[in-house]
Amino acid sequence: MSTTSQASQRINALLDDNSFVEIGGLVTARATDFNLKQTETPSDGVITGYGVIDGNLVYVYSQDASVLNGTIGEMHAKKIANLYDLAMKTGAPVIGLIDSAGLRLQEATDALNGFGEIYMKQTLASGVIPQITAIFGTCGGGLAVIPTLTDFTFMEADKAKLFVNSPNAIDGNEISKCNTSAAAFQSEEAGIVDVVADEASILAQIRQLVSILPANNADLALDDCTDDLNRACAEIVNCVGDTSIALSQIADNGIFVEVKQNYAKDMVAGFIRLNGATVGAVANRTEVYNEEGEVTEKFDAVLSARGAEKAADFINFCDAFDIPVLSLTNVKGFAATKCAEKKMAKAVAKLTYAFANATVPKVNVVIGKAYGSAYVAMNSKAIGADITIAWPNAEIGAMDANLAAKIICDGQGADAIDACAKEYAALQNNVVSAAKRGYVDQIVEPVDTRKYVIGAFEMLATKSEGRPEKKHGTV
Repeated sequence: MSTTSQASQRINALLDDNSFVEIGGLVTARATDFNLKQTETPSDGVITGYGVIDGNLVYVYSQDASVLNGTIGEMHAKKIANLYDLAMKTGAPVIGLIDSAGLRLQEATDALNGFGEIYMKQTLASGVIPQITAIFGTCGGGLAVIPTLTDFTFMEADKAKLFVNSPNAIDGNEISKCNTSAAAFQSEEAGIVDVVADEASILAQIRQLVSILPANNADLALDDCTDDLNRACAEIVNCVGDTSIALSQIADNGIFVEVKQNYAKDMVAGFIRLNGATVGAVANRTEVYNEEGEVTEKFDAVLSARGAEKAADFINFCDAFDIPVLSLTNVKGFAATKCAEKKMAKAVAKLTYAFANATVPKVNVVIGKAYGSAYVAMNSKAIGADITIAWPNAEIGAMDANLAAKIICDGQGADAIDACAKEYAALQNNVVSAAKRGYVDQIVEPVDTRKYVIGAFEMLATKSEGRPEKKHGTV
């Protein structure tokens, strides 16, 4: 392997020292049309092989933009496809480092077929081994399908470009008006990209992600726990707004690996460890705090279409890889805008389906309001939560007591409405009332959240749940 190319440098920075073994280093292009025979194509523009991250086997391909701009030709594609075959046989993740001008036009249909071969391998691998891509240069046209077929996508903040159609090819747009290929657009608006950062940070965060994920869908993601299982979460009661902080309070050693952090910020999704076991977590969020402890963004405690879809995709990943799911619920309804209404029902259906369809252990902690159908969709007991925990000040019911009273006592005076609201709150929204009906299993103080959640997941470790026989669902 060349020690000077940027493609090889990225591999060396990603993997444990001296662990990379190249496969297919002597492969070059077979095509001779358009004078390709006179062009040197070492490794056919992609370095492929295997190595380890913290001792865990991974397969890596890294495109070399110095060879025909990293374009994908017949042999380039075959090398990636062969890498997937090995990864599937051995049950280890595939990491793609992308920097390519796309289809190699000189190879025409051979190159086009190569795209399809990669797509096919990715599809077969989906739900079997984790797939991760990082975009450091151009990723355009049909190449853009590759990262979106994977589970997690990283994108370099300044130089990377991700697009199906270039910004200037979109009617009414040009790149200075709206750079649809930029990392900011793809992470904040499209929701395709999980992490935007500089190159060194991306490689470090991929290492962290690989270390917390199972190697395959038959593997258990376990590590030694050095944290106190009964550790009190003294500050968690103050983190109802920013649940990314709340999740780090619950997690072993305070580590929370967030995904799609710039997209649909009203919904948090990511991985934590509890007693060394990896758990996927989703949570409603109403505030975002910066590193200085200042509130930078605020949201209503409602489900948005984007947030619901983000959580649904994440839950589906967790279920495929047998990763238990924890939810922190604080939601009182649905976002009410014309734009949201276009996708809201379908998005909430996807979220409901994802929770209900998942057969992994599922624990829900109600940390605030839990009203109406929005609560039902957020991992309620009705759609399959195995254990529901609530904080003493949580509220569970059909809707806010004051709103309910106005409907129930329509046309009556203010005193009657106030009295009705108090009665409704006592009967319907009191968490004890929900517990008496069996909708809440445990009422625990916020400070004790970590130990009760760990206890619930340990009890559920041997969970097995049968489902109706079918090929797959259609939601």
